[in-house]
Parts: sequence; C-alpha cells; structure tokens
Amino acid sequence: MRRVTFAVDYPPSLAHPMHRRLDESAVSRAELLMWGPMDTVTTLAWYDGTPGAVRSLLDPVESITAVDLVAGDGGTYAFVHQTEYELGAPVLDLVADSGVVFLPPVTFEAGGRARVEAVGESEFLAEFHADLREHVDATVERVADFRRWSTPAVDVTPRRHEALAAAVAVGYYDVPRTGSVADVAAELDCAASTAGELLRKGEAALVRGFVGRPRRQS
Repeated sequence: MRRVTFAVDYPPSLAHPMHRRLDESAVSRAELLMWGPMDTVTTLAWYDGTPGAVRSLLDPVESITAVDLVAGDGGTYAFVHQTEYELGAPVLDLVADSGVVFLPPVTFEAGGRARVEAVGESEFLAEFHADLREHVDATVERVADFRRWSTPAVDVTPRRHEALAAAVAVGYYDVPRTGSVADVAAELDCAASTAGELLRKGEAALVRGFVGRPRRQS
C-alpha cells in the first residue's frame, strides 16, 4: 500500500467557514486531529493561537454548537461540536465515497491550502486524486510505502517544531536540497546560527524517538 500527501487549495465556495476565516484572524494554522462518525460531527483540533484567538475564529461559525478550549503545546486544543461538517458538499461526498483511508492530522493553512495524507492501493489513490481535481486544485506532495510503524515518541519544543516545519516549507529537506539554513532563518525571523541550532536539536529528538533510544546523560 501507498501513503500519499495531498496539498489542496480550496476556493472560498468549498472551504470550511473556519478555513476561510484564517486569513482574517490571529491564527494561521489548524490541525484536525480526530473526527467522529459522520452523524456526530465532533472534532478535536489544534490551533497555533491563544484560546482567545481561537474563540474569536470559531464563534462566528453558525454550525458550531459547543466549543471546549484547552491551551497546550504552544497553541490551543479545541473540542468542537457542529450540526454539520460544512466542508463543500462535492468534496465531502468524495471523501465519504473514496476507497482510501485518511490519516490525521489534516492541516488547514491561511490562504486556503490544506494538507491531507491518504493510505490505500495505488489505483484507488490515483482515482481519488483525479476525482478531487475535478473540484479543487490538488497536487501530490509526497508518495511513500505505508508501514504500520507506531508514531515515534519525540519531545520537540514548539519552537523547534516551527523550525522543522519552516525547513520543510523552504525545501531544506528536499532531494536535491532547494533551501538553506538562511532560508529557514528568514522564515523564523532569527539569526542563521539560531535556526541551525533549532534544526539540529529538533532533528536529534526525532531520530532518538524513531530508534527508541533515550538521550544519553553527559
């Protein structure tokens, strides 16, 4: 089986109301972590903003009936209850009828872009991609074999996570590499030496978590 990361650019007519409001709020990213069965419409998400900013982002969404906010991990977790998902009907129907499985998180970014990972057989993934492109601008960012490895336990601070995310965005981990530490520093608005240190420490935590070895005490 294959694991594919899709980048999807939603037009305002198909985007969730929360997603459309990201451009106007103090929150720039939302990560949908868990979602309930279609008939309960209960989700758990993480936002890169304060509880107050998240409340301001979500309150105007009319389908939301209740929100519970908990600060954590450099942002805010939100348990959200809705009367309907409010994603554009063509895309929602496509997701419900597809022959692939979707993995959390689904990441929503300011500007209308979302990133989602799907797992399935190549023919079904290709079919999903083709059907998706009939409604939105969707590109394939990454393709890999799917493995049933558990998620490695890692301890990455929010700032190091931000640096790693910036490095991915600027192409620092592309093969061949298309971005530099200086590019990461520009994204973070910090010195190149600081960006380099954040990347090294973040990478070290990821590798230790992946191989399952604790940090050696000096």
